[in-house]
Amino acid sequence: MNRRSTLQYLAAVAGMTLVAGAAAHQAKEAVTRVLFNPRTGNIEIMHRFLIHDAEHAVREIFGTEADLLGSEASRAQFAEHVGQRFRLADQDGRTLTLSPVGHEIDGKYLWVYSEAPSPADLTALNVTHDALRDLWPAQSNLVTVERGDESQSALFAGGTNSVTLVLAND
Repeated sequence: MNRRSTLQYLAAVAGMTLVAGAAAHQAKEAVTRVLFNPRTGNIEIMHRFLIHDAEHAVREIFGTEADLLGSEASRAQFAEHVGQRFRLADQDGRTLTLSPVGHEIDGKYLWVYSEAPSPADLTALNVTHDALRDLWPAQSNLVTVERGDESQSALFAGGTNSVTLVLAND
């Protein structure tokens, strides 16, 4: 390889590396765990977002002054935003009332917590999770529902807006 070919090759590799790095960062993802707690009788919801993605989101949604790391108010706004875009309903379509429990930063993640009383006759759970999906079409939200010894997952990506999971008996 001559000097010009070597430089062109290195420039191409560097360009691909930058594109791959940018594309890798564009993979917007959140993970949510829905846990039936037999001790309290509640359904506990734990959303985990990458702090970097959440920080970009609050600035897009609430303005450039929003600051997740430095402002409790910004974290509370983000938690409320998530709560407005996550919904649980029973087998008859009745929405379960979710109560916010709190939020926290843990390392590179922002956690948002909520809970709801678990209906005694719950046989199916309809889940809607649109947090950040209106902001970024590539956003994917993975929800895992754990009840007793059974665990089920649903991925909200692309056109998936709502998923109904049939629950095993306790």
